[in-house]
Amino acid sequence: MSINLVVAVTDDDWFEMLRRQPSLAEVNFWAPSAANFRALQPGELFLFKLHAPRNVIVGGGIFTYANALPCSLAWEAFRESNGARSAQEMRARIAKYRRLDSSDRSDFAIGCRILTQPFFLEEADWIPVPKSWSPNIVSFKTYDTGDSEGRTLWDAIAERMARLPTFADALADRFGKPLLVEPRLGQGAFRVLVTDIYSRRCAVTQERTLPALEAAHIRPYGDGGVHEARNGLLLRRDIHSLFDAGYVTVTPKYLFEVSRRIREEFDNGKHYYALHGQRIFIPESVSQRPDAGALSWHNKHCFKG
Repeated sequence: MSINLVVAVTDDDWFEMLRRQPSLAEVNFWAPSAANFRALQPGELFLFKLHAPRNVIVGGGIFTYANALPCSLAWEAFRESNGARSAQEMRARIAKYRRLDSSDRSDFAIGCRILTQPFFLEEADWIPVPKSWSPNIVSFKTYDTGDSEGRTLWDAIAERMARLPTFADALADRFGKPLLVEPRLGQGAFRVLVTDIYSRRCAVTQERTLPALEAAHIRPYGDGGVHEARNGLLLRRDIHSLFDAGYVTVTPKYLFEVSRRIREEFDNGKHYYALHGQRIFIPESVSQRPDAGALSWHNKHCFKG
């Protein structure tokens, strides 16, 4: 089986901050431009290389998803896992790469490469870049394990990963054989994925003002729900709040229902009752549509009726 690996030039401040964070579930490896990233499929390795003259690979993560997002949404989704301590720090760092005028206040789009199970190697385990690496590369280079150089790189990184508790079980029986590692979505990846599969529109109202939209878990993570597309709905912020509080729900037949309790408790809700009984928008892909079991769980355990 042949797979790809990407070696990407890494912002030094991003690396230095995140390498000191314990037990990170995910990171956003951002790029200043919003160009499409299609070099990897989910489960392949995305590796970090320091800036020259330190031509070494120092860590990586499991590639999960890539898209362009407004800088503000990338911050809201990943917070410090963007490798910055604040939205202002993150924006300033990206603006420097984009060579923006200091007066520019636009919410520019950036490339987001979302990685799960990130790992940072001890300095003694840093790996020299392959010989074909060129000093002119400013973004990334792709290697194929079907080629000798790519296979050598895989063997070197897999040997180090197998010593990490996060990957010990996944690699124990397949050592030396290139393989995909199942990504485990975190909260940020869940938010971005759900936002995209609903075409950046509220599933109920079709509102498309992005800052007003939120990815809702149908079954909350704390109650046994998972960070997966089928456990998500993209909702306008007020509807998300009502959904979590049980004042609205979605049936397994994808119908939006509004509880009588809104009228009884708040003497209000005319706008919401106008939406009662309508079919929500669902993704085209059957594998990404809301799970009927999760919807039934919300109907039974959350909805106030």
